[in-house]
This record gives sequence, structure tokens and C-alpha cells, in this order.
Amino acid sequence: MSDLTPRLRARLQPCHLHLRKDTASAAEVRVSVGRQRSSVRRSVIALASATLAVGLSGCMVGPKYVKPVVPMAQAPDAYKETDPNWKPANPADTSLKGDWWTIFNEPELTKLEVACAANNQSLKAAEAHYREARAQIGINRAGLFPTIGAAPYVGGLRDSATRPYFSASSANNGEADIQLPLTLSYEADLWGRIRRNINAAKEETQASAADLVNAQLSLQTTLAIDYFELQSADATRKLLSDTVDDYREALRITTNRFEGGVTAESDVFQAKTQLQTAIVQLADVAVQRAQYEHAIAVLIGQPPASFSIPNTPLATTPPYIPTGLPSELLQRRPDIAAAERRTNEANERIGIARAAFFPTLSFSLAGGLESTAANTLFNSNSLVYALGPTLSQTFFDAGRRRSISEQAYAAFDESSANYRQTALTAYQQVEDNLAVLRILTDEAEQQHQATDAARGAQQIFNNRYVGGVDTYLQVVTAQTTALANERNDIDILRRRMDASVLLIKALGGGWNANQLPQF
Repeated sequence: MSDLTPRLRARLQPCHLHLRKDTASAAEVRVSVGRQRSSVRRSVIALASATLAVGLSGCMVGPKYVKPVVPMAQAPDAYKETDPNWKPANPADTSLKGDWWTIFNEPELTKLEVACAANNQSLKAAEAHYREARAQIGINRAGLFPTIGAAPYVGGLRDSATRPYFSASSANNGEADIQLPLTLSYEADLWGRIRRNINAAKEETQASAADLVNAQLSLQTTLAIDYFELQSADATRKLLSDTVDDYREALRITTNRFEGGVTAESDVFQAKTQLQTAIVQLADVAVQRAQYEHAIAVLIGQPPASFSIPNTPLATTPPYIPTGLPSELLQRRPDIAAAERRTNEANERIGIARAAFFPTLSFSLAGGLESTAANTLFNSNSLVYALGPTLSQTFFDAGRRRSISEQAYAAFDESSANYRQTALTAYQQVEDNLAVLRILTDEAEQQHQATDAARGAQQIFNNRYVGGVDTYLQVVTAQTTALANERNDIDILRRRMDASVLLIKALGGGWNANQLPQF
């Protein structure tokens, strides 16, 4: 701030000369100083008024935002893959609720989902990013107001009497300088650049809020899938454990028959092979279950070594999931909302780029007190100030502004295309999972019939073998077929549960764009 003083002195020099040459009385000098102060106050008030008027009346250059149109089916009142056997939901059940996992009636899953929302580290990172974006609004909003600062200065200077080209008569013992300056600067938002920056920050904050919801939905659906995969592993482990017990009994019977000379030793080896194969499969399922349990531990923010889930075989059937209307999906998916908000943000960037083609009007005020001694610092003659507007315009930049403007338009087109693609992908995901649920429902019924038939065949061949009618090879074949069908039964149920969770995710998990924060 100390380098401001010479410029202020130069501007105020006529006023100082006038006071020195004036031969009026001290009273008249005080009157003149009073008038001067009054004039300064009027100038400051006029400057502030003009600044406020210009700031409030500024226009906004750039295009007005229009939401891009998303391609939709000709009949937007239903999904193509909706199961025709599903009945319309009651009005109270036409949409998912926020705690969507409660639809599965699994208390353990509910406990895990709550822990995931509270402790997941990736979710905490997304929440911190949202707060970072929200703070940017305040940073941009500060541009609407003047910046005021002060830099008090106390210093001294003594010129050397022996330096070159210096008159010895001008030498002194040093001089002090005391300054109490105050500066004010303000840029009028004539073309809406600052306001569009604020709007862009708001859109980015809303997009970050939708990203946060989408991250939470993705993590919680991943947890639900891992949970049902774990339950499926428990069901498979129970099946294989029962199978191992049955095969041990079959090996005992076969061994007794061989020792009694009723059957050949090859039957004993076949029974041992069946038993050991089932034991290996049982151990392999234990590995899968441990991995799912560890994955769930990380999702809820706990170390795997200190976390465990009770053994709970999968027995839940997929619940009815209200899909709503395809046209509503644009408001129910957080990733679609985030893409749409960023499209609006890109539109604001166009206006910011266009504002660079117009002049910039700024106002500055610098004033304060300056003296060579502390006892005269607060005298009227120690007052210094400088104020006035500055109008600046760039006439040549080798096409830089034009290129930035073209870049902003291209970014808007990119965001619009991403928004449409996100919406189309959402429609695909809903249709995919509706198709999976519809087809697997029929497949599950067919698989139940196949499993019942395989169990019946296994029992018949086992009885015929004991009765000496069939060989043990036919028993082994029937056992293998029955086990494969029983495992397929469990696998189809697992796939139906996974598809139910993915359908909930594709539908937005009960979220709505109206829940975005407003600024």
C-alpha cells in the first residue's frame, strides 16, 4: 500500500497548492477543508449509488437454458417388459420409499444398510465433495460485493549524501512515513458474468448432491446383492452338507454290500468319488461365502477380521416392485438428475464465455491518512484519496475469446448428449431387469418341476440298486442329476433376488429430483 501514496499526492497536488497560496484566515481554511470533506462524502455516496444501480441493472448475455429432449417410446405409459400378470399397485404403493431395502423384510439387511449409510468411506468422500461444491457458491457470490482492505504502514527513509549525482545540500537525517490506508474495489456485473458463475456453481452443487445420492444408492444396492449372494452361498452350503451326509450313508451301504459279497468293489469306489466330490464343492462354497462377508464388512466401514454374519440360507422370494411410469424415470434417477444439472451448468458457461466480448466496468476507491509524524496523522491535511471508475475492453487476443466460446458451446453439446445417453441407459436397465424377473419367474417354476422329478428318479434308482435290479452307476447318475437341479434351483432364486435389487437401483431407489437442495 505504501506505493499508493505518491500517486495520491500527485492527484491531490492542486488542492495542497491552493491551501498554501490562500491568504484567507484560519477559519476560512477550515471552512474550505470542511467543504472538501463534504465533497468527498458526496462523491463516495454517488459512487456507491452508481455502483449499486449498475450492478442491479446489468443484463445477462448468452442463451437461455432449455432442457434437452430425451427420446422416449411411443407409449410412455408402460414398460415393454412389464409382466402382464402383475396387477396394478394401490395408490399407496405406486412408488418406492427411501428405505427401499425394507421391501425384502430382512432385519439383518436393514441393519447393514443403515451402517453402510453411516460408515462407508466412499460415501464420506462423496459427501465431502458435495460440501466442496457448495462452498464454491459462496466464493462466486462474493464477486457481487466490493472488496475492502487495509494495509497500515510505518517506515522511514534516509538518503545517502555520498551517492552519485546527489546534492549534499539535499541530505537529511531521514524521514518517517505513517500511513493508514483503506481500499475498495468493485466490478459491476454488466453482462452477467458473475451471476452466471454463481448459477454454474449452484448447478454443480445440485449435480454433486445427486452424485452423492447415486453413490449411496450404488453402494447400498451392492451391499444388498452381496447379502443375497451370501445367503445363496449359505443355502448351497446347507444343500451340500445334507448331500455329504446322504453320500456317506450311501458309501456305508455300498461298503457293507461289497463286504457281504453282494456287489462289486467298483461300487464302493464310485460311492467314495461321489462323496469326495461333494466335500470339495462344500469347501469351495465356503470360500465364496467368506469373500462376500468380507466385501460387506468393507461396505459398512468395518475391518473384515472383526465382522461376521450369521448363517442364513436364502429363502426370501422377490417382492413386488412398483415401477411407475417411464416418463417419471427422468425425475427418479439421481444420475439422470446430475447429468441434467451439468447440462444447465454448461449453458451458464456459454454466457460466461460470451461476456468476455464486452467491456468490463470496475470501481476503485483508495483513501486514508498519511503523515510524517504521529501527532499530525489525524489532521485534516493528512487526508489522501483517489477514486473513479475504470472501463476496460480487449480489442485483440488472436481469437482466444472466440475459441473459448466455441469450446463452451461444444461442452454444452457434449453434456446434452451425455444427459440423453444416461436417460436411454436408464430405460435399458429397467427393461433388462423387468425381462429378467419375468423370464426367471417362469424358469423357476419349470426348475422346481425338474428338481422334483430328479429327486424322484434318484429315489427309484436307489431302491432298484438295493433290490439288485440296477447297477450303482445309475444311482450315481441320478444323484449327480438331482444335485445339479437342486443347486440350479438356488441359483435361479439368487438371480431373481439380484434382479430385484438392480431393478430398484434402475428405478432410482425411491428418490426424486425434487429432493435436490435449493440455493
